[in-house]
Amino acid sequence: MLTPEEQLHIISSGTAQIVPESALLEKLKRGKPLNIKLGVDPTAPDIHIGHAVPLRKLRQFQDLGHEVTLIIGDGTALIGDPSGRNSTRPQLSREQIKVNAETYVNQAFKILDPEKTTLRYNSEWILSLNMEELLKLMAQFTVARILERDDFHNRYTSNLPISLHEFMYPVMQAYDSVVIKADVELGGTDQLFNLLAGRELMEKLGMEPQVCLTLPLLEGTDGVKKMSKSYGNYIGLTDEPSDMFGKVMSIPDELMVKYYRLASTESVSAIDEIEAGLANDELHPNKVKRALARNIVAAYYDEEQANAAEEQFDLVFKKHDVPDDIAEYTPDLTPNEEGLVYLAKIIHDAGLAQSVGEARRLIDGGGVKLNGDAVAPKVYNVEPEKLKDCVLQVGKRKFIKLV
Repeated sequence: MLTPEEQLHIISSGTAQIVPESALLEKLKRGKPLNIKLGVDPTAPDIHIGHAVPLRKLRQFQDLGHEVTLIIGDGTALIGDPSGRNSTRPQLSREQIKVNAETYVNQAFKILDPEKTTLRYNSEWILSLNMEELLKLMAQFTVARILERDDFHNRYTSNLPISLHEFMYPVMQAYDSVVIKADVELGGTDQLFNLLAGRELMEKLGMEPQVCLTLPLLEGTDGVKKMSKSYGNYIGLTDEPSDMFGKVMSIPDELMVKYYRLASTESVSAIDEIEAGLANDELHPNKVKRALARNIVAAYYDEEQANAAEEQFDLVFKKHDVPDDIAEYTPDLTPNEEGLVYLAKIIHDAGLAQSVGEARRLIDGGGVKLNGDAVAPKVYNVEPEKLKDCVLQVGKRKFIKLV
């Protein structure tokens, strides 16, 4: 049985802030399972390992014997979280929210222990509030308090519009904590205002206030920008094992420990040893990164597929060979008036790029090869004969056989 101090050491690993840490230690000393809250608005249908960072922390709490309440914000999503926004977020329909929520929950339970997780939808209590109840809640906060929030303050001082319904968001998220009687609420660093609003509301209503725990944003595979599908630097929870392994291997060495703490299933004590070993040059970075890639793949698939993904990685990168059993695609090779075909469109149609524009950028960056030969920058049209029965490679890991 771990002491409260030992639990706090594990919980603190990888966190940005615990507000206040002394209150969390006091709660842990009571020896009773805590109710740990995470609220997520289903604004997109799928998630990547950056989104999964708080889910990993929730699982850590579960492994320490605590209970988790995962709130699907199908009520708050109708408002739209203004965090980090310089404009009003487009409101989603109830139908979009429902579809996104189903997919999100399925992916979340790849990480969470279902037996220690209570799943709630905040439309249960938010959409049933009558006007009197809503007014009582809104009266707990002043406009000046809401404008302390950076994004609202910046929009207000820049004369950018703020819709009145956006002011309701932090109040409604705070009300979630009241309803479920949260002991701790998790969120990203951009959520601190919302988390503190929950703490404030609970205190005003005579409840023991929650502890606010924030987690840093995870940089993507480029090592610079936050992980995002729009930046193309993400590792999806539903990526194929070989693709997932290769993406982890592409992260900068200096991010390895952060990925271990935020995205892996390794114990905190093991990560502490890895960090010390890297700092003392006792561990080789490549071996450490390979272990990280295997761990992350195994977390979403299994050990066998993680090992197979590593073998596939070596086949492509060490032996400079084409993977076995690559997919086949039959392109339209009808030439244009100049007798050429538009390669960028074929790359997009084959599913190797999200758009024709992205395909053109990949060609310009030297990331496209035909039978192992790089396509020169700005060469978007090629002779049809070059594409017949050829292996098209896009980036380091994507191959397809044109037949």
